[in-house]
Amino acid sequence: MNRSLRFGIDLGGTKIEIVALENNQPVHRRRLPTPQGDYAATLAAIAALVAQAEHELGASGSVGVGIPGIRSPDHGRIKNANSICLIDQDLRGDLERLLQRPVRLANDADCFALSEASDGAGAGAATVFGAILGTGVGGGVVINGRLLSGPNAIAGEWGHNPLPWRSPADGPARRCYCGLEDCIETFLSGPGWAARSGMALDAGALALAAARADSAAQQALERYCDQLARGLSSVINLIDPHVIVLGGGLSNIGALYEQVPRLLPRYVFSDRVNTRLLPAQHGDSSGVRGAAWLWD
Repeated sequence: MNRSLRFGIDLGGTKIEIVALENNQPVHRRRLPTPQGDYAATLAAIAALVAQAEHELGASGSVGVGIPGIRSPDHGRIKNANSICLIDQDLRGDLERLLQRPVRLANDADCFALSEASDGAGAGAATVFGAILGTGVGGGVVINGRLLSGPNAIAGEWGHNPLPWRSPADGPARRCYCGLEDCIETFLSGPGWAARSGMALDAGALALAAARADSAAQQALERYCDQLARGLSSVINLIDPHVIVLGGGLSNIGALYEQVPRLLPRYVFSDRVNTRLLPAQHGDSSGVRGAAWLWD
């Protein structure tokens, strides 16, 4: 009997992970360290993961890859990647030649959103916005089960809009790696929150200190929640999603789901806010699962 397998690959900055889905259930999972700064070795690692999976499962399958960047619709090469060795490479073409089959690529935040909209926290919702709060800030939009994609391939990139309703309480301007100042990412990413907190702690330690009722850390968290509410309110005002699903390391802070919904009505252009704010159901696995869903 022919088996219907879908392979999803999460190409991250520190690890490359593969999952095989059969009947939408994971039947295989492996990961390797990402070769740092070595494009050829990265291709070889992906090919090795696929070959090992197919050998162990005794079947081949489709391949979807989530990447920390975007495949340009203009020239087909990778842009906007924080893994620099990927930039300006024909990643899809090179993988298709290595794997001898079609390959689909998507931004890792898009894969996260697709996973959570398909069978995660946003399952059954007509419009889902998946927001990543981690080392960076990204997002993806899924409408009726399909990723939204436009002519620039940047749908959902809310992290590179300016923080709305800026005030002196938000602190001094900071330049984003993209070259502009005060992008949402400089406030809501883990490194951004830590840098703006005024405390010599990283984001994980800040969250722990806030949970232990450290007053300075609690103030930093309250400020973060208000900034997150402002950032998400601009998304709600624009696309009015039924569900917003949070992923990334900072999405594990429970206070976000208590404080941010209470703050949203200050900024959303509506008499009440019906959009649900939820943590990811599949956690760290959402990205790699979403890559497999690219062939749905």
